[in-house]
Amino acid sequence: MSTKYLGEIFDIHGGGMDLTFPHHECEIAQSTACLGHEPVRYWMHNNMIKINGQKMARSLGNFITLEELFTGSHSMLQKAYSPMTIRFFILQAHYRSELDFSNEALLASEKGLERLMNAVKTLNEIEASEKSTVEISSIKEKCFEALNDDLNSPVAIAHLFDGVKIINSIKAGSEKISAEDLTGLKSFYHSVVFDILGLKEEKAVDSGESEVLTGAIELLIDLRQQAKANKDWVAADKIRNDLNTIGIELKDGKSGVEWSVKK
Repeated sequence: MSTKYLGEIFDIHGGGMDLTFPHHECEIAQSTACLGHEPVRYWMHNNMIKINGQKMARSLGNFITLEELFTGSHSMLQKAYSPMTIRFFILQAHYRSELDFSNEALLASEKGLERLMNAVKTLNEIEASEKSTVEISSIKEKCFEALNDDLNSPVAIAHLFDGVKIINSIKAGSEKISAEDLTGLKSFYHSVVFDILGLKEEKAVDSGESEVLTGAIELLIDLRQQAKANKDWVAADKIRNDLNTIGIELKDGKSGVEWSVKK
């Protein structure tokens, strides 16, 4: 099947480290015996995600699905996390390194991603000056050097954040950048952030969707208030807890019930 669709030699073969032996070594042996040469130029084996020091695995019952991450429905999650947050979280560890899962790490990734994407937006708001007081070529060189070093994404991201400091300084007026350097910086961030790392702006909820969401939550709040009035504490608590699970927090106050989206 691989030779039919990819040819006798293909560039990259990926998989988990737990597949190296016997699966991939057997694949090499079979292909070499059949074709007279190895089938793959580069093997890229990713390491495991761990939870509480154990490998995440279905057989251990400690796995979390993407749907649970996106909805926040797993008991280990404090809230729902967006697809780009999960992607950014994974990119902050080298693909051959173990990745330790925690809510704290996901929250930090969410904030880091927001900071990075805000800096990319800021590049479109910056006005160019005659001369640059910042040096951007080294950031580009270091970032691409990291990516060329076995796809060292965490180091590359660290250099991107060095650039974020420069972007924010230019926006604040404490540094200046020429039109040529600004064009180059925009192109660089677009290439690395969007094209190479595969990050993208996530769709914001439009006003119509926001009104529907608000209406639905207020309806649930009214149902909870009715349940409390009827002393149906089980139903009232279930509404509050279920909303909390999907990231909606209710606060009872003297003036009524207030709700907010958890950060």
